[in-house]
Amino acid sequence: MQKTLVIGASLKSSRYSNVAIKKLTEKSIKTEAFGLKGGILYGVQIKTNFVDFQNIHTVTLYLNPKSQEEYYQKIINLNPKRVIFNPGTENPDFYTLLEKNNIEVEVACTLVLLATNQF
Repeated sequence: MQKTLVIGASLKSSRYSNVAIKKLTEKSIKTEAFGLKGGILYGVQIKTNFVDFQNIHTVTLYLNPKSQEEYYQKIINLNPKRVIFNPGTENPDFYTLLEKNNIEVEVACTLVLLATNQF
């Protein structure tokens, strides 16, 4: 089964990354999570070490463009099929790097994609 990695995961229920993890798991999508603080969220362990991820199909970002910079190469090294840039994460510089590495860029809202069965 294809795995989705949520980057910018938060234990705070008001955060969109939190809601995304909930919706992904409700749809039985294999979900992994990376955040600054570890914990368990809807049965998904939020990891704080990026080297723990393998075989990722989709990365969905919940980090502002400036915070993304330190993860550019780490995300490229995962070689996902696509990276979803949620509202507020739009980053044309990163789009270019991803496309040069044959990684699809999708500027969309993960929650809308899930709600409309377009994920």
